Amino acid sequence: MVKAMWDDYRVTRVFSAMHVATTRRQHKDKVYETHLLRRSYREGGKVKNETLANLSYLPAATIQLIRESLAGKSHVIVGEGFELTRSLPHGHLAAVSVMANQLGLPDLLGPACSERDIAYALVLARVVHPRPKLATTTWWNDTTLAADLGLEGVTTDGVYAAMDWLGQRQGSIEATLAKRHLGTANSTALAYFDLPSSWVEGTKNELAARGYSRDKKRGVAQIEYGLLTDRAGRPVAIEVFAGNTGDPSAFISVVESVRTRFQLSHLTMVGDRGMITSARIRALHEETTLGWLTCLRAPQIAQLASEDGPLQLSLFDERDLAAFTHPNFPGERLIACRNPLLAAERTRKRAELLDATEAAVAPIVAAVASGQLRGADKIGLRVGKVLNKWKMAKHFEVVITDSSLGVTRRQHAIDTEAALDGIYVLRTTLTEGEMDAAGVVTAYKDLANVERDFRHIKVDDLSLRPIHHRLEARVRSHVFICMLSAYLVWHLREALAPLTFTEEHPPTRDNPVAPAQRSTSASAKATTKRNDADDEVRGFRELLDHLATLTRNTMAVTAEAASSFELLSTPTTTQRRVFELLGSAVPRRLT
Repeated sequence: MVKAMWDDYRVTRVFSAMHVATTRRQHKDKVYETHLLRRSYREGGKVKNETLANLSYLPAATIQLIRESLAGKSHVIVGEGFELTRSLPHGHLAAVSVMANQLGLPDLLGPACSERDIAYALVLARVVHPRPKLATTTWWNDTTLAADLGLEGVTTDGVYAAMDWLGQRQGSIEATLAKRHLGTANSTALAYFDLPSSWVEGTKNELAARGYSRDKKRGVAQIEYGLLTDRAGRPVAIEVFAGNTGDPSAFISVVESVRTRFQLSHLTMVGDRGMITSARIRALHEETTLGWLTCLRAPQIAQLASEDGPLQLSLFDERDLAAFTHPNFPGERLIACRNPLLAAERTRKRAELLDATEAAVAPIVAAVASGQLRGADKIGLRVGKVLNKWKMAKHFEVVITDSSLGVTRRQHAIDTEAALDGIYVLRTTLTEGEMDAAGVVTAYKDLANVERDFRHIKVDDLSLRPIHHRLEARVRSHVFICMLSAYLVWHLREALAPLTFTEEHPPTRDNPVAPAQRSTSASAKATTKRNDADDEVRGFRELLDHLATLTRNTMAVTAEAASSFELLSTPTTTQRRVFELLGSAVPRRLT
């Protein structure tokens, strides 16, 4: 009988899940809330509610817990239920990958494959943690780089295979960058080139040779590499040479690349006087349609400054620069500049070196006079070493016999050289209509941007040197990876300038010959370590290190077997600002 009555009850009432119903009513200025635990059911085709309990007197947090639990959510006790199983540095790689994707770097490297992923990882790693390849393969396993790019288990052999793959694609990558930055987008039609060197480790490097060391590492084998950039210093191409290659030879090679590989015929090449010599200029004039902007050597300047020459000090009575032409430089403009501060510095330095040379020679003169040192050959060897130590031999008259030594200054030669202190002369094919004299001086001084790139590549950011690779192809790939990283660093420094000590708005100089001055805002940042928005300011490398503290954490749910999720740590104010400047949210993954 009871069973039959219950069956009838089930037929007439179809139950649904329980829920918490909240009602609100206002009486005068007070609002009253009622929270009821209810169960809905259907009876006779109608939906009805059955109140099971009044929850109104429970704490609000408890009511919300019951509400969410009935909705299917799981809850754990604070401090229990989760376990942090792994925490990996992520923010620095995330910021670099955001910029890399904005620049289209993954697609620029080539089609998707394991070699591209490894090469891409090497570029990112070189930006945030420049280390040798073996150390890099260990390091990236302790970051989100390995997991996101599938680098687990990658060995040094895999890295070398990726470097070889990247080296084969260098030509097409550089051609794309040249078209992007030296083609139609290059409104000034200027291309900059310079050649540094870096020493190598070991004795088997196929490109290593002893040559003029720009790192001041005398007697050490080295390689050289020429960097081609746009006017702003944005790296476009790089070429590696044997360590004993001269500047003019390297310049010939880059000109050939500009003409043939990049198909650019209406550029003006900018380089220093050691790079673009008179012989190279003749070749440019005879074989190409490329223009040039460089500086005359000291003997050429002295010839122009002779008594009947066009370069006279009276030119600088009213201005620090003067433009003129000369038959020895057909089809070119000459712009002479005089920097008084540079003149004073050279005068001071010459005087110090002359005094130091005389002081070093004095003991030798005394030794000869006392008879302790005899023989013209022995005396010549001793005094020659001293005179050449500071390259002052040209300013001294030396008379040597077997028993005497006389060293006197060539005052006329010193005065002649001093008259040209602070004077340099630019030569260019740029016409007045293309660029005025002040613009030519400014354009030449922008070679400092290339020098800044070398500083970032070799010292500040990317640690290209020393070179540990042996095979020529690997050396070229290593240097190319550093160039691609420098390309990323250039754009990162520009984007993150408000948070670093990078000059954001260099002041315009009324006199292009005068030394560059720091802007007021940059000086204030350096002093207060804050920017105009009161954000904390750091060095670029320190900012990347700070970004690395933004971690991606793997959280395991202890109540459920094999259940976990990833959680980014909360960004600091600076970290949040970095991604705002990059125009992106913090990506959870790098791909």
